[in-house]
Amino acid sequence: MSTENAEQQEFWEAFAEVWVTQQQALDGLMAPVLDLVLDRAGLKEGDRVLDIGCGTGTSTLRAAQRTAPGGHVMGVDISDPMLRRARSIAGSVSGVRFETADAAHYNFEAASFDAVISRFGVMFFVDPVLAFSNIRRAMKPGARMTMACWGELKSNPWFQVPMYAAKDHLGAPPPVDPDAPGPMAFRDIKRVSGIMRDAGFGDVSGSANDLYLTPPGDLAAVARHASSNGPASRAVSHFNGGPEDIAVITKSIEDALSQYATADGILVPAKINLFTATA
Repeated sequence: MSTENAEQQEFWEAFAEVWVTQQQALDGLMAPVLDLVLDRAGLKEGDRVLDIGCGTGTSTLRAAQRTAPGGHVMGVDISDPMLRRARSIAGSVSGVRFETADAAHYNFEAASFDAVISRFGVMFFVDPVLAFSNIRRAMKPGARMTMACWGELKSNPWFQVPMYAAKDHLGAPPPVDPDAPGPMAFRDIKRVSGIMRDAGFGDVSGSANDLYLTPPGDLAAVARHASSNGPASRAVSHFNGGPEDIAVITKSIEDALSQYATADGILVPAKINLFTATA
């Protein structure tokens, strides 16, 4: 594992417990995003697929279903705890492999994949051109990469609501470089398209897609989920907040998200950037 991405590895190792504990809730939340990626990827029976930032493996297993029989999907992530969960869920499913790896530096077999997919797994590279160049070399000529990334903050209340709830209660944490590795780093379609071209990809396309996130549970449960990870959780950690602070922030999130309650559950509007490119 390269030391270049050590900070990101440390972050994901710390976040892994939350992700593993809340895996079903997070997968439910992001199910429409994964559907978007898989529908656009056009995976076929027998394809060899690379899944970047596979986390606890749901995207890898869904891809394996689409490439069976005869396909093979390799899921890579820098978090050992998440991959242990992924292997546990996968069990004896054939055609699936998980590897602890930094995709920016891993020595993939050259020209070995028919397709590359990623659901929110590519926004954390310290040197994205280097990382995507390495991924491209692992793809067969003409293979396509399909990846989903968060769009602009103002169009993603799942991030914006907890951020403002925590800020109103605790204050604003120190500003960070908006283009630094992080969830919103690939919000600018033009910038990311340029990164992909610089990495040697062709037929680069980026589009902003409106959809609804589908967090499971009632409003109170969804608010607890939103306050326990992401911007709210990081703010509480930064300001050394306690249970009373978390309770106040969670109630504020619940009030703000109530506008998205429907007869079909909580439907949170989102703007998702979908990128495709050809090796």
